[in-house]
Amino acid sequence: MNSIHCIIVDDEPLSQEVIRDFVREVPWLELKGLCFNALEALEMIHETEVDLIFLDINMPKLSGIKFVKSLEKSPMIIFTTAYPEYAVEGFEVDAVDYLVKPVAFERFLKAVNKAREQFEMKQSPGLTHRPGFIVLKSDKKIYKIEENDILYIQSWGDYIKVFTSGKVIIATETMKNLENRMGEQFIRIHKSFIVSTRAINFIEGNQVKIGDQFLPIGLTYKDDLITKLKQGDKKS
Repeated sequence: MNSIHCIIVDDEPLSQEVIRDFVREVPWLELKGLCFNALEALEMIHETEVDLIFLDINMPKLSGIKFVKSLEKSPMIIFTTAYPEYAVEGFEVDAVDYLVKPVAFERFLKAVNKAREQFEMKQSPGLTHRPGFIVLKSDKKIYKIEENDILYIQSWGDYIKVFTSGKVIIATETMKNLENRMGEQFIRIHKSFIVSTRAINFIEGNQVKIGDQFLPIGLTYKDDLITKLKQGDKKS
């Protein structure tokens, strides 16, 4: 297989050294650089090909979580942290895995093998590796929501509303980040709405009917929506 190009982002030199030494033990990992903060990492991502980031969560100025959310297209992420309670936040941004410091080599190897599986899936024509669900935190609970159960998602101030056939979940999340995490059946139809094409009953004018709701279609989104529906019809 092709080498997986990785970088280490951690403000603690000793933690960097541990992960660096582990990377050198794995023949298909190629270390491209060491960064002490998110801004250095951002510059390196722009300058070189990066497939995987070993990313500390608790860093000054910009945390690992906020850094990933700021990326338009994120490489695979394995979080490293001294705080296990951050693990849930890691999975909210589709991290491959998280490692709790001090990191044991056996646990490191398990995490990078997960990354290798995802990498190989991406390299295989016609195959994509997606979990088929999203994880959201709402009202002190962690929800695992199957994508096939989602009808549409609405932006609601600093929150989003996820409408399923049985309930509505309100969570703190950005539409942009959520859109990047959704499967192929989802499409943005308006600055405030993402819908499942499987749930659409019909389009009338600049509105789409889902269940008993009519949702607006933004003028700049309509052509993409029509194209996506036609592509789905040809596949079926």
